[in-house]
Amino acid sequence: MNELELKYGCNPNQKPASIFMKGGKDLPITVLNGKPGYINFMDALNAWQLVRDLKAATGLPAAASFKHVSPAGAAVGLPLSETDRKIYFVDESAELSPIACAYIRARGADRLCSYGDWAALSDTCDAATAEYLKYEVSDGVIAPAYTDEALEILKAKKKGNYNVVQIDPEYVCDPIEERDIFGITFKQGHNDCKIDAACLQNLVTDCKELPDAAKTDLIIALITLKYTQSNSVCYVKDGQAIGVGAGQQSRIHCTRLAGNKADNWLLRQHPKVLALDFVDGIRRPDRDNAIDIYLSEDECDDVLRDGAWQTVFKTRPEALTREEKKAWIAAQRGVSCASDAFFPFGDNVERARRSGVEYIAQPGGSIRDDHVIMTCNKYGIAMAFTNQRLFHH
Repeated sequence: MNELELKYGCNPNQKPASIFMKGGKDLPITVLNGKPGYINFMDALNAWQLVRDLKAATGLPAAASFKHVSPAGAAVGLPLSETDRKIYFVDESAELSPIACAYIRARGADRLCSYGDWAALSDTCDAATAEYLKYEVSDGVIAPAYTDEALEILKAKKKGNYNVVQIDPEYVCDPIEERDIFGITFKQGHNDCKIDAACLQNLVTDCKELPDAAKTDLIIALITLKYTQSNSVCYVKDGQAIGVGAGQQSRIHCTRLAGNKADNWLLRQHPKVLALDFVDGIRRPDRDNAIDIYLSEDECDDVLRDGAWQTVFKTRPEALTREEKKAWIAAQRGVSCASDAFFPFGDNVERARRSGVEYIAQPGGSIRDDHVIMTCNKYGIAMAFTNQRLFHH
């Protein structure tokens, strides 16, 4: 089949809509369940490229959680710690495969933004991954294959309407790509730039130490940015994105947005957050919203003052003060940060440092590179110039 008709395009008024291959070629995807839409396929195909590249660069199973053509999270399949299991709502006794760990981490980067996501898996979707997806609010999943048990679980999701797409892992797109905007055709070479440890060799700061774990995290950050709507900045720790700032016109706004998300991820591991006592039977989205409100100073004050906490918590939670938050985040270390284009000012480094960033990768090439390098040296941050811009639109 070389064409698949869709219900509509980005919006219901945009008809007709379809995806197809030029020259009569067969589509490299097969819909195993559901009826994916236009945006679903945009998310699926971008997300698939991301996890394919991550797997190729790291050798580890990889997963992504996509929303509106940008990743909310991306990760490789490292084992979950006890704390990871708590903040990602995973049963302590559950046996998890590496690909299941990868998706749980990807979904856990920013659970609010991942609500209604599209999941992408670099490896075969197994029952452990499908079991976790089963309880998440998600639109669909793309993977190179599915076990029979996983497919049975996924087909039962959303009253049988959950979107399940299989992609040919051997598919390679044409080297030239085209798109139409306002009736005008744009043509360019496909972005086939390779991202691996070789991109991180040009360390321009006084600090030349880049541990293997940091190299992996920076590779994850760069590959995530390759498929994120620009401008974009990504923070990564322990094999997973913890904050993605996408589609901002200002570089510092990208860095702040991604940093704020990273801070929320770090704060979810605070003892007071881990000790929150939820009412029985609360749904995951409601728990996510409650944690988000708890971490928001103004909203938390309102909820505690008005007594609204009783709908989600068994006991009145003790507020997490501004001072406690600052102290917790200030104690964090080992975070990596990458940018899809150069940092024009040292303020980006200043903001990144506040979220525990010790390693940075960016293309370089600003007329103020010396100031950015000086700011890194001030804090002992190691920074690599990749000489590779990663704009994506």
